[in-house]
Amino acid sequence: MYGYYGGYGYYGSMIFLIPAIVFTMIAQAKVNAAYSRYARVANQRRMTGAQAARLILDKNGMNDVPIEVVGGRLSDHYDPRNRVMRLSEEVYSQPSVASVCIAAHEAGHAIQHSTNYSPLTLRNGIVPIVNLCSGASWPLLIIGLIAGTGTMGSFLFNLGVLFFTTTILFQLITLPVEFNASRRAMQQLEALGILERGEEERGAKKVLSAAALTYVAALAMAVSNLIRILAMRNRRD
Repeated sequence: MYGYYGGYGYYGSMIFLIPAIVFTMIAQAKVNAAYSRYARVANQRRMTGAQAARLILDKNGMNDVPIEVVGGRLSDHYDPRNRVMRLSEEVYSQPSVASVCIAAHEAGHAIQHSTNYSPLTLRNGIVPIVNLCSGASWPLLIIGLIAGTGTMGSFLFNLGVLFFTTTILFQLITLPVEFNASRRAMQQLEALGILERGEEERGAKKVLSAAALTYVAALAMAVSNLIRILAMRNRRD
């Protein structure tokens, strides 16, 4: 009954997460470094993140989408349910390269929403299912392990595995959504002349590229967790 604590048990299986954890730390460090560097570089137009977002939204026919301030650092997001863009205080008010870059990325999500970009529509549609399944997956896995290798234990464990795979599906769909939003952001920054060609645009690309790594890291962490779960099941069986 308790043999699963040996070998690749619940704690021993943590070894499978180490590469993903290291990758996540590197990705987060790159984001912080890129943001910190270009948050100190003022753009030549002295345009704040809020002003850049407003310009992009208006030029794309979204005059009715409000821009609000939200607490937290790098907490910026577009809320498709309420059609509201929320920018962190620093991004909202600072005329830096990083601020307009992040604001443009969120405006990219707003453009996706207004044009019914299919990966975004799919991602938004499965959010309730993913939240339910991801919340139930680990309790099912742990109960299944404790219940042993009988029919009920195997059923609960396998159900937990199935529920957990929805997290990987969500992360897979997130990648094209985020990459596309960044591509749209660069297109808008260039087309509207928000950033100067040269160092400002290169800085924007560095910030966006570093941010993209965090989504790759999230997928890597989800896959590593699945490998860990399967290793636990194999050792258990």
